[in-house]
Amino acid sequence: MQVTETLSDGLKRELKVVIPADDLESKLMAKLQEAKDRVHLKGFRPGKVPINHLKKMYGKSFMAEVIEQAVSESTQKIVEERSEQPAFQPAIKLPEDEEAVAELLDGKADLAFDMSFEILPPFELGDFGEIELERLTAEVGDTEIDEAVDRIAKQNRPFSARDEGEAAQDGDRVTIDFAGTIDGEAFDGGSANDAPLELGSGQFIPGFEEQLVGVKVGDKKTVDVTFPDNYGAEHLAGKQAAFAVTVKGVEAPGEVALDDDFAKTLGMESFDALKTAVREQIESEYGGATRMKVKRELLDKLDEMHQFDLPPTLVEREFEGIWTEVKADLERAGKTFEDEDTDEETAKADYQKIAERRVRLGLVLAKAGEKAEVQVSDEEMQRALFARARQFPGQEQQVIEHYQKNPSALMELRAPIFEDKVVDYILELAKVTDKTVSREELLHDPDHDDDHDHSQD
Repeated sequence: MQVTETLSDGLKRELKVVIPADDLESKLMAKLQEAKDRVHLKGFRPGKVPINHLKKMYGKSFMAEVIEQAVSESTQKIVEERSEQPAFQPAIKLPEDEEAVAELLDGKADLAFDMSFEILPPFELGDFGEIELERLTAEVGDTEIDEAVDRIAKQNRPFSARDEGEAAQDGDRVTIDFAGTIDGEAFDGGSANDAPLELGSGQFIPGFEEQLVGVKVGDKKTVDVTFPDNYGAEHLAGKQAAFAVTVKGVEAPGEVALDDDFAKTLGMESFDALKTAVREQIESEYGGATRMKVKRELLDKLDEMHQFDLPPTLVEREFEGIWTEVKADLERAGKTFEDEDTDEETAKADYQKIAERRVRLGLVLAKAGEKAEVQVSDEEMQRALFARARQFPGQEQQVIEHYQKNPSALMELRAPIFEDKVVDYILELAKVTDKTVSREELLHDPDHDDDHDHSQD
């Protein structure tokens, strides 16, 4: 096998590989010899088929298999012998000319193919011990626990029918039939029967609930509203609608005694146990926010301290994934780039930078994890797989089988686990100072309007 490097430009590599026809012929004869004892041809006893006759009948198809195997084995060998690490599976370009292909299959020509790939950039990791971070935390106060318990009580308070002819007030629960139309035409999801609605809860379109304050059982009322511009259903966003409403019930809220009996209705042993559970839930929420913010700050620092060339194809693939998601989000919302105070060219440049950041951080975290010998255990993968399956009630077994049969899908589950473990490793080395802040500051998320994780943006 002869290998000639035809291009070495930055991270791009192109090679010309030539495998002599004699090598292919010897592999073909070995394959024919192996098949001789398995092939049954009319007129020949098992194992007695002459090699030349076998070659005449199956030579081209066997040679195609030999070529495929030779390309795979030679490509792997070349990669192993070079000190560079490909960023992705090398691209192979085989002869396409019909005459050249025919000569190759007949064993009359050398196998010559082009091999192109990009390599992972060589770079040194920065000193993680020099990283200084401020980790924001917030304390859970008694007031927050009391407010949370009050919200739980409000959600579980009893309702009882108001006296006949009594009007609905804000906070009451009404039972209604409604049928919505836009320009006189009914639309999907615009009607329901016996729908319970707590006035003032904000469950329905803005302006809907307010117009039902003062209604009585038996009333028929037309409620006129406008769907928000950012409404989830694109075909309804910004549209004016009229709802024909029939009031079938009006109920007033009752009081809930915050005691052990109330806690037991929620499955708790006592009211103190309920408050403890609430505290733990809030602490978990705060802990998640603390983790998100310090991780973001850490990734910012890592991005600043590592600058190196990036494999163009990896960046391009990352950008295409982001760009596809961005355009799909705009389409679902019925918006344009101009609605977001930008234009397509500017947006592309911004998301190109995000793609570059993600690729750079991915390479840094991968190298740091390799250096620290970070491993994702089978038990951790199993927990992640079951957690994903639980997201699809009734289809758990199908989801598990899908991941078990698709290694690439399993890698998607492994990646965030590996990343978090590497982040923990770096945080242990970094200089981290805790700072207590208010609940509002801790929970403030500048990207709260976005649906995806911006931790590497």
